Amino acid sequence: MDELKLALEVMKWPLIASLALPGILVYLGLHIVRREIIFVDLALAQVAALGACFCISFGAHAHTWQIPLFLQTSHGPLTMEISDSYLWSLGFTLIGAAIFTFTRNVGRGRVPQEALIGIVYVVAAAASLLILSRSAEGNEALKRTLVGDVLLVGPGPVVKTFLMFSLVALAHYVFRKRFLALSFNHAAGAAPSIEDRGWDFLFYALFGIVVTSFVQIGGVLLTFSYLIVPAVCANLLTRSLGLMLALGWLLAIASGLAGLFASYKYDLPTGATIVCALGGALLAVGIAAPLLRKRPPAA
Repeated sequence: MDELKLALEVMKWPLIASLALPGILVYLGLHIVRREIIFVDLALAQVAALGACFCISFGAHAHTWQIPLFLQTSHGPLTMEISDSYLWSLGFTLIGAAIFTFTRNVGRGRVPQEALIGIVYVVAAAASLLILSRSAEGNEALKRTLVGDVLLVGPGPVVKTFLMFSLVALAHYVFRKRFLALSFNHAAGAAPSIEDRGWDFLFYALFGIVVTSFVQIGGVLLTFSYLIVPAVCANLLTRSLGLMLALGWLLAIASGLAGLFASYKYDLPTGATIVCALGGALLAVGIAAPLLRKRPPAA
């Protein structure tokens, strides 16, 4: 009983983060898979990490803005912390969003956007290495950008991120027809209008806010995995958007819980363990999906 109580105390906020935060990531992942730009989230996550690296190199990362949330916890009043590192990451991410907006269908089949996305990722990753090579804390900072610190997350970052995700979700609900049309009904190879590019930029800007926020908690690898793996699994199992969303959420929650349990039980890195749990779920769905499709209909 004491061991269970200790486990719940240690894993309380990582558990809440794993249950409350991946929902918007799964939804955005369905958009990304349908747009066939799978690595845009990885590229934006790396661009966000590059912004944090620039902040570290200028020594500005220690400054934090405290915003009261008017909520009370057992540890006292809850505040939202906005660090200079986060603001730098967000600024770089918005630049990345603009790049991906104005390169959509630019090559008209000659140069796929995925190639440009890959170039952005590689250059951002290389630039991060160069910048942090001059920093005394470079290796530790680079590791944090990749795997995050889910196990050490506290109430402030979780509440801040949940509030931001809620606002992004509200914007997606209000403008759902526009966003769904651009992702699910867009004609391949068609030249987007100026209006479409404006909506595309808003999509990528909101997407960038989500990626930047979650990279601060889970790192690049976990962000990419939560965005893509549940969406791919859902696409393998159904064609209904509602069912895809429900299945994606269920898989993300189950994998997060399994990863957290294994991480605590066997003293493993939390982010990497959840990524592997998501990979195992994808393997299981990949094996099961063809069998389910071949199953004869019930009489």
